[in-house]
Amino acid sequence: MTVKTFVILAGCIALVACGRGSEETAKPASNPTAAEPDTHKEDANIVEVDEGMLRDLRITTRPVESRVGGDLVMLLGELAVDQRAYAEVGTPAAARVTRLLVNDGDAVRSGQPLVELTSPELGRERAEYLSASARLKLAEAALERKRGLAEEKIVPLREVQEAESAAGEARAALRASRAAIAAFGVEPPTDNGEGATSSAFVLRSPVTGSVIERTAVVGQMLDPAVPTFRIGNLSTLWLTVHAFERDAVRIQQGVGARLSFPALPGQDFGGTVTTVGRHVERESRTVPVRIDVKNNGNLLRPGMSATATLPVGTTGAPILTIPVASVQRVRNEWCVFLPKDANHFEIRRIGRGRDLGGEVEVLSGLRGGENIVVDGAFLLKAQAEKGEGAHDEH
Repeated sequence: MTVKTFVILAGCIALVACGRGSEETAKPASNPTAAEPDTHKEDANIVEVDEGMLRDLRITTRPVESRVGGDLVMLLGELAVDQRAYAEVGTPAAARVTRLLVNDGDAVRSGQPLVELTSPELGRERAEYLSASARLKLAEAALERKRGLAEEKIVPLREVQEAESAAGEARAALRASRAAIAAFGVEPPTDNGEGATSSAFVLRSPVTGSVIERTAVVGQMLDPAVPTFRIGNLSTLWLTVHAFERDAVRIQQGVGARLSFPALPGQDFGGTVTTVGRHVERESRTVPVRIDVKNNGNLLRPGMSATATLPVGTTGAPILTIPVASVQRVRNEWCVFLPKDANHFEIRRIGRGRDLGGEVEVLSGLRGGENIVVDGAFLLKAQAEKGEGAHDEH
């Protein structure tokens, strides 16, 4: 074998070895590429959100509800106290505050003292009562004496009649003085002791509830025309909404209402229609509708604005409803998000039905009672689309 032949043979052997090495190296590289589409297919309907981002999303959930079908109307209104358990307490006459016994927000019972006051008028009325009582005693004694003398023909009947008139006037003056003292919530004096003409008295709560507002401070001179305390039982509140004529005539007393409050986003409350007004307000052409609301957890306050969703007209078969904010367009389909665990959410396709004033009818894809995302659904949609974009780049 010549040197030239040996060199050619060695080159051929090297080329064959390189071809086998490249082939073996290429085979493992193809396996991950083939498995990747299957993994993406499994995760296509799941959105994963890391814990840091989850805190910023402020996600709230609520169950899918089943209710009787029919038309709905959304009405705006404002909460107020239940007038059946509400009182405005004020002084019957000008009086000065000497001691406060309750503060704003305190729970009080019926008959509990609220504030100690002094009023010169009360002192005068007590003194007048003592004088009227003394005059009555004198008038009655004079009447008895005149009657005795008249029986003996010593005095004429005219003097007896005058004595009876004087006694009657004294009784009337005593009754008037007693009523004036009773207006202060105190009893009239029984003797001429040191406290007989006292000007001190207390205001008491006429109802059981909470102190909604207190305007008095120590040393202040109170005006009888201005309430010193507003007290009410806040366990039940009244929501008054205003319905247009065409809707008011179809609202039935006793139906349930769904309530939402801007101050409490993501929380739903229930109420019952108790009164549908019997007159139309001329300026707005609306009818007032009163809804009783149970204040569970004492979250609600008089004066809060609210939106009430009420059924109107005849009702039909049960339907499933969810809030409009929970429905998102994902991959050109109507979808909702269902929490699976702490940071995973399922994308569920649904059949969307009618818009029902803040709610959407669900025709398919959900069952009553399933939990869905309401606040934060739009951001989950953005996260899902972001994840799909990342997969497409790969």
